[in-house]
Amino acid sequence: MKQLVSILDGNTFVVSDNRGDIDPSPTFPTGLFSFDTRFLSKWELRVNGERLNPLSVDDLQYFESQFFLVPGEPTHYVDAKFSIIRHRSVGGSFLEELTILNHQDQSVDLTVRLNVESDFADLFEIKDVREKVGSTRVLVEEGRLRLYYQRETFRREAIVTSSAPAEYDEAGLTFSLHLAAHEQWGTRLKVETLVEGAGGRDIRLSIQRHRSRTREQMRTDLDEWLARAPKLTSDSEPLEETYERSLIDLAALRYSPLSTSDRLPTAGLPWFMTLFGRDSIITCLQTLPFTPELTAPTLRYLAMAQGLTLDDFREREPGKILHEVRYGESTAFEEQPHSPYYGSADSTPLFVILLDEYERWTGDVGLVTELEHETRAALDWIDRYGDLMGNGYVWFERRNLRNGLENQCWKDSWDSISYSSGRLPAFPRATCELQGYAYDAKMRGARMARLFWQDPLYADRLEREAAELKQRFNRDYWVAEGEYYALALDTEGGQVDALSSNIGHLLWSGIVDDDRAAKVAEHLLGPRLFSGWGVRTLAEGEGRYNPVGYHVGTVWPFDNSLIAWGLRRYGFRQEAGQIAEAMIDAGQYFGGRLPEAFAGYDRALTKYPVQYPTACSPQAWSTGTPMLMIRTLLGLEPHGEHLVVDPAMPERLGRMELLDIPGRWGLIDAFGRGRGEHVRSPRRDVE
Repeated sequence: MKQLVSILDGNTFVVSDNRGDIDPSPTFPTGLFSFDTRFLSKWELRVNGERLNPLSVDDLQYFESQFFLVPGEPTHYVDAKFSIIRHRSVGGSFLEELTILNHQDQSVDLTVRLNVESDFADLFEIKDVREKVGSTRVLVEEGRLRLYYQRETFRREAIVTSSAPAEYDEAGLTFSLHLAAHEQWGTRLKVETLVEGAGGRDIRLSIQRHRSRTREQMRTDLDEWLARAPKLTSDSEPLEETYERSLIDLAALRYSPLSTSDRLPTAGLPWFMTLFGRDSIITCLQTLPFTPELTAPTLRYLAMAQGLTLDDFREREPGKILHEVRYGESTAFEEQPHSPYYGSADSTPLFVILLDEYERWTGDVGLVTELEHETRAALDWIDRYGDLMGNGYVWFERRNLRNGLENQCWKDSWDSISYSSGRLPAFPRATCELQGYAYDAKMRGARMARLFWQDPLYADRLEREAAELKQRFNRDYWVAEGEYYALALDTEGGQVDALSSNIGHLLWSGIVDDDRAAKVAEHLLGPRLFSGWGVRTLAEGEGRYNPVGYHVGTVWPFDNSLIAWGLRRYGFRQEAGQIAEAMIDAGQYFGGRLPEAFAGYDRALTKYPVQYPTACSPQAWSTGTPMLMIRTLLGLEPHGEHLVVDPAMPERLGRMELLDIPGRWGLIDAFGRGRGEHVRSPRRDVE
């Protein structure tokens, strides 16, 4: 597989080969992207007509990399007469510092050529290449190359400049060099991307966050981000490595939507570099003890975009929380519904869950009061619009029949919801975890209503509805013969009886009856679901099981983090630790960066977890996985103005210390070792 190198800053990113060159790819989005548009589809360097070959690639920071290149084909012995260094970064604009060094005792004449193209492809067009409707033009101007695309009022533009004199033409730039003996030459190449709105104005320029930042500013920002986060020390070097990598990746995935200067988590590189309701909410839940500053802006943005009216194309409904925001051409011309799109049945109850969890950690009553109306609307959506069948469960069925998502749960691929035989049920569908989320949302909504909204009658009603839902759920979803919960219910009220990882989310939500929790835990850690590297999305032996199927047998780190959290909630400390250990082990084989998903092959068959070919990496809720695992292992739970620390550490992980955990209590240190020895420091105020 071709080696690719990525740098990113929020939703602006560059993907190239290991020479630093960009060539269009039909299977993976190579290029310079920003706001769902590819601004560079070719960025190819040649010297004297030859392509170059890499000696090494330095991954300096998430926003910068460096390529060391030589001419000619690589052999076991390199005796290059000159070499090339490409140092690039992205921070709003794309910068590349090109340096050429003459290693000879005599002068040399070189022709340096940079081929530049842009197809201005929408991200949705990468896999499905089709003829552009608008027009693309290239203008050679004094000291710069302008590439732009226009379709009616939709316009995107890339401007390429060089600090050294260059000869510009419609296909790129040429430098004619004469280097003396041991001389070096350099230039600073810059690509500015313009996202234009009405009147031809770059609509980002009114937002300070979207202006270009220097590498020094970005390094300072990263240093400050890392300094604010709790400090982890552990006997497990892989855990420390994964934690540090996760903090850096989470910093990289922050971006500002066009409507706000706040920085929110995008979902993942390369396909999902935008806000996703479900993904962003779960990422905030995972990272609350570590980076709580992400949560309030995310909640406010989602509340601001909450559905107010009915719209079948966007699947918008009053009270519903969005699924996805996009800015590309296909969205602008309603070829895709993502402006925003509301096609998920879980983001709305998850919104309520996150708001309550945020207050429990931070004590920010102001936000709970500020978002009371939106939270009530979300709770109302569960019963009014989520209950399509009128039987007290949350269902989904797409209203956008042209290009809406069929499955509107987290397993949103077409074949993810099936009977044990492999047959697909009709729509609408009521997956089990949605009921758990609804139960948890009602319980948490009741808490907020009673403590902060001064509405005890509403709190009583929500608690009563939650209790009824729990009783009904445990009756209807329990597969008596197999002693587990069905993946879903079908329209006839029958059980969609596949055994899946979704049952772990039920433990997290608290909807499982206590006397059934042990069986659920047994299935999760049993050989059909647990691969040794993690819990599979679908159990081995099910009709659609495939260890390299997207939602039908792969292992998803975020899924496992919620499962471990749920196991811990029901007292299965050892089992939660077993999953955490598996994730930490797997992380070693991905350089500390857990991908979106990896193959579900049994650990006995593979010496390392097998990569899933099109997995996003980094991906926000995989980045949050090690943090939630650390919380689970240390048993961190807010209790009033205090943080309870109750560690249950696997013996092999040895000692763990997490210092300066922020919250309503100030800063707290937590310690864990082996089988549960622990000490908690006294409360200290935040300085």
